[in-house]
Amino acid sequence: MIHSSYISVIASFLLNTSIISQSLEDRNVFEKFIRSEHFDERTLNLRFDPEVSVHINSPSKNNFESTKKTLLILYALPNGNSIEWTIGKKLEPGNDWHFDIQHIGAQTRFLREHYKDANIIIAYLMTDGKSWPAWRRKTENNHLVIKSLVDSLINLFKPYEVKLVLSGHSGGGSFIFGFLNSAEKIPNNVERITFLDSNYGHEDSIKHGDKIFEWLRESGDHYLSVIAYDDRDVMINGKNIVSPTGSTYYKSKMMKERLEKDFKFTDESDTSFTRYTTLKRRVQFRLKENPNVEIFHTVLVERNGFIQSILSGTEYEGKNYKFWGERSYEEWIVE
Repeated sequence: MIHSSYISVIASFLLNTSIISQSLEDRNVFEKFIRSEHFDERTLNLRFDPEVSVHINSPSKNNFESTKKTLLILYALPNGNSIEWTIGKKLEPGNDWHFDIQHIGAQTRFLREHYKDANIIIAYLMTDGKSWPAWRRKTENNHLVIKSLVDSLINLFKPYEVKLVLSGHSGGGSFIFGFLNSAEKIPNNVERITFLDSNYGHEDSIKHGDKIFEWLRESGDHYLSVIAYDDRDVMINGKNIVSPTGSTYYKSKMMKERLEKDFKFTDESDTSFTRYTTLKRRVQFRLKENPNVEIFHTVLVERNGFIQSILSGTEYEGKNYKFWGERSYEEWIVE
């Protein structure tokens, strides 16, 4: 028997979906968007129950070509971060330092400038408590609620050829695993899955690895990017930040070992990173070694990590930017 609270939650999502569907009757969903003062972008804010806010950023009208595929990136926010902090801006005296650590807004603009194969739309997904793991723990049937949210966002752009990217940093990876738990098979319209030091929740016991394997095998247009660092010995206030088997480094090794049963990997390493690749680089693991036991959690994102996660395995990978190099998106940071 389905609990009444769950029915209420799904009904709320369906109501949002209905409203979204009505907005498509004239095929011009962008009439609902507001023009931004930055780069002539278009934005839309949505609210979903229970306790989820979504901020969508689309290219300007002149830079949106309906003949191209539309890449809808769902970026689940890291624990403790707001949408504004995640988008980022140039720091001014008195500003919170969080504005200057991810710059997903500027990195998205870099992608729009250099990745010409698609219209890139990004949706920032935030819970009221600023924690996807905590939200999932308290939300009944959270996997189905996440599935309804994703379906609603896809439906918003129904007139266009939408391909989905599931992405997230830190606790945002919990959103991705919630989606993976919602079906026996990852939908074919998911083009890319990226974990930016966020795959804490990976569990082979509930078939995460099997589902990712089947999805990768299904199409040559499916990509997996995993970026993490060796955080097993990192401590804050004298305590380890993760358990030995709970780190993203350990979970990345688990993911790779599962895929290695069916795919042959090429291993490379230098003083900074160990890299595992397969399927003509469609699958990439980049693991930051950490002999000095430093914290690189958000630096992995800041140093062109988001750009790398979206372009890995494509002809654009490494062009006009260098992962773990200097910021390549400075000109796209707003005041």
